[in-house]
Amino acid sequence: MEPVRIPVDGAKPYDVIIGQGLLGELPGLLGQDCRRIAVIHPGALRVSAEAIKEALDGDYEVVLLEVPEAEDAKTAEVLQFCWMALGQAGFTRTDAVVTLGGGATTDLGGFVAATWLRGVTLVHLPTTLLGMVDAAVGGKTGINTDEGKNLVGAIHPPAGVLCELGALETLPRNDYVAGLAEVIKAGFIADTTILDLVAADPAAAADPQSDLVLPLLERAVRVKAKVVADDLTEAVDRRLGRQVLNYGHTFGHAVERVEQYRWRHGAAVSVGMVYAAELARLAGRLSDSDTNLHRELLASVGLPTSYTSGRWESLLAGMRVDKKTRGDMLRFVILEGIARPTLLEGPDPAILTAAYAEVSR
Repeated sequence: MEPVRIPVDGAKPYDVIIGQGLLGELPGLLGQDCRRIAVIHPGALRVSAEAIKEALDGDYEVVLLEVPEAEDAKTAEVLQFCWMALGQAGFTRTDAVVTLGGGATTDLGGFVAATWLRGVTLVHLPTTLLGMVDAAVGGKTGINTDEGKNLVGAIHPPAGVLCELGALETLPRNDYVAGLAEVIKAGFIADTTILDLVAADPAAAADPQSDLVLPLLERAVRVKAKVVADDLTEAVDRRLGRQVLNYGHTFGHAVERVEQYRWRHGAAVSVGMVYAAELARLAGRLSDSDTNLHRELLASVGLPTSYTSGRWESLLAGMRVDKKTRGDMLRFVILEGIARPTLLEGPDPAILTAAYAEVSR
């Protein structure tokens, strides 16, 4: 099978390449003057990282940087560790950072590349569905703080993204299903064919070895590629732009914060989309049927659609530090219909709490 190449246009264009046996694409993305590569990876992927090192040794000096799993990697302490390792290895501006892992690894590794010598070459090798359709595409990088998720970061587009389909075949089903939240999000905000494919066969959509993997992955990546090409930096003077990709994330990030990042990102975003749909319905912007469609589709693949009651104040505090908030005004990406996203600014507090009641029943 020939790899699928999806261009991401902009000031620094690159390709997202989807296929099998893609490691041979890596040298062409690193640049002719590259001599050293730092492969940032979680401990669970140590064997895969060592295989990459073995394949590239002789042509490059490969340094393996093992970092904690999931959101535990996205801290200032881990960032400092990576900087120290690059400094001790003598990394220069012509050298490169390669990330191998899920969305947390690409977020951290991207920020390492963005900040080392004010920016070095970056290539992502995402190994999860979430990483492939979301974190690795678009150039957003960052770490978390005690105050919230991804509050410290930079925009640093990669030189390329290699989505190895074989990695998904061994991905635990729960991790794969969590990534489906971002796929289904792309359907709700832009590509209704995604929703049709999931609705027609939810069991196949939730199976990392089914024939639906490639079309769902490709369609979701194309949605994100188009959005970020039009609005790389999420410019504040745009009415919507890249912010559309945050559908479900305002409430979802607050859930992650309250749960101290023990929830999978996709699970939190799934509940966040249901919350956003209820908010839109209560504001008179979304029909009952479209609101119900959120619950039906997300639940059909095994994603959560509700959250614990009694935590509103903590959730509200988390939403107030969301990146879309302007001053004291909360802003939510909502839908006026399927694939018709818009912004809801400064909603009535009564509607906010009523929407929470709907998702915590």
